[in-house]
Amino acid sequence: MMEYDGPVFRPPSEADSLIIQATLGCSANTCKFCLMYKGKKFRVRPLEDVLADLQWCAGHEPGARKIFLADGDALSVPTGQLLAILQACHQLFPRLERVTSYANPGNLLAKSEDELRLICKAGLSLIYYGIESGDDELLAKVKKQAATEEMVEGCAKAHRAGLEISVTVILGLAGKQGSRRHAELSAALLNRVNPRYIACLMLMLGGFEKTYQKVMGADFQFLDKMEFLQELRWLVSGLEVKDSVFRTNHASNYLPLKGDLPRDKQRLLSTIDYGLAHPEILRPEQWRAL
Repeated sequence: MMEYDGPVFRPPSEADSLIIQATLGCSANTCKFCLMYKGKKFRVRPLEDVLADLQWCAGHEPGARKIFLADGDALSVPTGQLLAILQACHQLFPRLERVTSYANPGNLLAKSEDELRLICKAGLSLIYYGIESGDDELLAKVKKQAATEEMVEGCAKAHRAGLEISVTVILGLAGKQGSRRHAELSAALLNRVNPRYIACLMLMLGGFEKTYQKVMGADFQFLDKMEFLQELRWLVSGLEVKDSVFRTNHASNYLPLKGDLPRDKQRLLSTIDYGLAHPEILRPEQWRAL
């Protein structure tokens, strides 16, 4: 019988995916805005344990079409082992359409382009990658362990290898004073990376707000819902990507959006403007993160 080592997280678009833990925790796990894996010590799971999980799932869900490799960054798994996992995925699930995972900047820098090409050829088609911000000063402050140039380099390598990338930005990360700078620099970074998918989520820390505020400094102030929306507008306004799907479908967002860029840019901006003028249409606070 398969048992998860919880908690287990996945992107919104993987809601109907079979989740297989290739790693436990996150190999970076220093980001001050992320609470997902703070209670876990990172480790790569033994190959035989992952294969046993896949074998068990194949007996119970043989028709699975999508697999998400958890936890925080399956690309930290040694390449040979990851190739064996991907091979088993496609052998055991004949109707499988895609395999995806999270990835962090260190993963893409550590793997060679040839390794990423082999991984893509073996069936990993999409990675979820958090840039969080295009502001290097902010990234350093929140202990992201990545600079913008490193992210551009890693994503370019992944694209050349054939991988599609879904990139996330965290609105509200810089607070009130740094809001516009965060939005505009994030848009500039996204324009350079030009990912297939762009997703925004809004900073939610629950009981850890005071801890984050201490990290950010005494003058840090969290955004209210209208300031979140204004930051979102600055971001979308600055996007000049060539062929990206834009979403705010994470449950933290006040205003769910979806569109293709650049085609739908003006429609997205008009929808945000309507939300700014009519806050009653925004998602109620108690519905966020549900």
